[in-house]
Amino acid sequence: MKKKSLSLRGKDALMGGVFMSPWLIGVLVFTLFPLGYSIWLSLCQVEFSADGIQTTFVGLQWYDEALTADANFIKDMTSTVQSIVFSTPMVLVFSIILALLLNRPMRGRAFFRALYFFPVIIISGPVMSKLMSNQAFAIIDPEQFAVYQVLESMPSLISVPLCYIFDNIVVILWYSGVQTLIILAGLQKVGDPIYEAASIDGASAWQKFWKITLPHLRPMILVSAAYTVVDLASKTTTAMHNLIDKNMMNIEKPYSYSAALSWLYTLVVLLILGGIFLILKERRKNKHG
Repeated sequence: MKKKSLSLRGKDALMGGVFMSPWLIGVLVFTLFPLGYSIWLSLCQVEFSADGIQTTFVGLQWYDEALTADANFIKDMTSTVQSIVFSTPMVLVFSIILALLLNRPMRGRAFFRALYFFPVIIISGPVMSKLMSNQAFAIIDPEQFAVYQVLESMPSLISVPLCYIFDNIVVILWYSGVQTLIILAGLQKVGDPIYEAASIDGASAWQKFWKITLPHLRPMILVSAAYTVVDLASKTTTAMHNLIDKNMMNIEKPYSYSAALSWLYTLVVLLILGGIFLILKERRKNKHG
């Protein structure tokens, strides 16, 4: 009986599976399994014995405690959401502006691109810790600035976000390196013939930006927004603090409770990402409308 040989497409699929298998195994072992185990820990009471870790299912007990009994969690969650909501638009706006400037023909353009991306290389360690703790600007009292006093006199709906931006402007700009590169890559994919055709039709620079540049950058802005949200959310340390809280060291609580806190943070971040996707997703026009 003659054996059936694989088609070219089947061979390509098999070869692709072979090359992807190390990555798939890594995701399964080092990502999916820890995620599933952390969910299980968040639903259990953890006990340590000579036989190893013992878990007793307690349901949503730790989630209920975090939402109803832990005042610090609600406070930290509110602060995290506020930081993400206020900082993300500023990071995106600054990244777009800087990408537009770096995309213009000028001498030393490659040097300035590398120079601006340099903070991303040293974003970890004592430099970033110094910035995040505002110790680098301890000698400056922002309330001495007249602009700050004017902002505080405005209604809270306006003054709160503006004062937050004013207080954290350096950190916001520091976080714009990767986003600038992403948007810069998107700008370079917009062909010059489109702008030339718009110029022939009498479009102004402002009209070109809103009608050509910004629509073409929508996918890149979406990616940059998602990256920014995840990057800002990753700086939250409440779950880690609960692991080393001295008041909790005598009970078998930190691991399960911190797992619950981590998943609550994750759900909030996913909700924020979902909102960003709904805002920035491409809206196709109805052809029959």
